[in-house]
Amino acid sequence: MRTVLDLSPLHRSSIGFDRVLDLLEAASRTQPGDNWPPFDSVKLSEDRYRLTMAVAGFSREDINITVQANMLTVSGERKGEQEGEVLHRGIANRPFNRHFELAEHMQVTGAKLENGLLVIELKREVPEAYKLRRIEIGGDVAVSPSVSSIQSQAA
Repeated sequence: MRTVLDLSPLHRSSIGFDRVLDLLEAASRTQPGDNWPPFDSVKLSEDRYRLTMAVAGFSREDINITVQANMLTVSGERKGEQEGEVLHRGIANRPFNRHFELAEHMQVTGAKLENGLLVIELKREVPEAYKLRRIEIGGDVAVSPSVSSIQSQAA
């Protein structure tokens, strides 16, 4: 049984969370689909992640990785056929298309294909303007000369 989420009360009582609420609504609408190829997602540190996909039988030329507007897309389609008559196909070679919604400031830093595993490295790179800054509190407040001359003229 599936429950439909009604996020309209959150829309009415919050400002600036549109993207998060849209993600929640989209997640609640997704249909259980094809889980192929299987993948692992691992948090390596506070700002580093690794996505590992099992893509046995696919070569570098068969796989396409793109990022556009916080959406990571990994797709693959085998172009070459095997020699000979296939008696049993146990290794899936069907085309695939996987989408991963990335949080803000997430960057794909690299990808490699090794031993049938596609490994995609991700890192959160927060711009300096968004990082926490400590503001030092000074002693006496310096008054600019133009302000002090105006104050003395008023007296």
